[in-house]
Amino acid sequence: MTDPNLVGGGGVDAAELSRIDDSATAPKKPRSLWGDAWRQLRRKPAFMISAVIILLIVIIAIAPGLFSHRPAGYSDLTHANEGPSADAWFGYDNQGYDVYARTIYGARASLLVGVFATILTVLFGSLVGIVAGYYGRLIDSLLSRLGDIFAGLPFVLGAIVILTTFNAPGSNPGQVTIIVQVVCSIAVLTWPVAMRIMRSATLVAKQLDYVKAARALGASTPRIVFRHLLPNTLAPVLVYATIALGAAIGAEATLAYLGIGVRPPVVSWGVMISDARDYFRADPHMLLFPGAFVTVTVLAFVMLGDGIRDALDPKSR
Repeated sequence: MTDPNLVGGGGVDAAELSRIDDSATAPKKPRSLWGDAWRQLRRKPAFMISAVIILLIVIIAIAPGLFSHRPAGYSDLTHANEGPSADAWFGYDNQGYDVYARTIYGARASLLVGVFATILTVLFGSLVGIVAGYYGRLIDSLLSRLGDIFAGLPFVLGAIVILTTFNAPGSNPGQVTIIVQVVCSIAVLTWPVAMRIMRSATLVAKQLDYVKAARALGASTPRIVFRHLLPNTLAPVLVYATIALGAAIGAEATLAYLGIGVRPPVVSWGVMISDARDYFRADPHMLLFPGAFVTVTVLAFVMLGDGIRDALDPKSR
């Protein structure tokens, strides 16, 4: 019972008491999966650090001119092989190029290869995986065996075969052509992982009640797949995509180092590492700085993926 001395007497009025009672008894709206995941991620320093690093790399790739007053093609042979200094923070290479400027501008090509290779890998692998998991039986067996064939190919060997087949010795493909070839090579050799993840998630999701209800009500296969299955199987694939993006950037550097990937006049971290491999003993700065950018970027994506995976998996909390 409300004290009349409080009501209208300078204390809490009846309307305020009613609002307090309603707010205390009203049920709290449950958080969504992604809302709860974001709440968990904000508490992880490793996730926040990796997100800041990735954001910085993306800004560098989009607007390299904000970080370097020199273009990537700037060259001064009088300073060839000089070490880091106030004039060139990362020093000069054997051709007089500013290593810092080329490292900044090289972020764009490396990131583009990683992003597009990951997009192709996830799209194709997810499509094959959801079809295999939904239909099962013969289709599942055929698609799974196809994935096993590609998964059994060694990455470096497969990339060498693909890229040397399309580029005969002595050929000089254009910049766009070689980047497209590298992207497709990475996607062709890595899609089975995304396929297996999506297939496993689909096998679990299609047994749930809401999918069975949709099928019983006569929903078409495309509606069941895109309206019900895909939104509820996307989380593990997105986690893999985050980690795979970092791996694709490392793969680009590997292929460029072997001389079969991105090549000049394209500027990328892999190209810089390849150009510096014969000068590492005398001028280690030529390789260390682009190598450090590759390492930090790949590590940031791996840490980001680990954080998202832990946030989306209730068992890990």
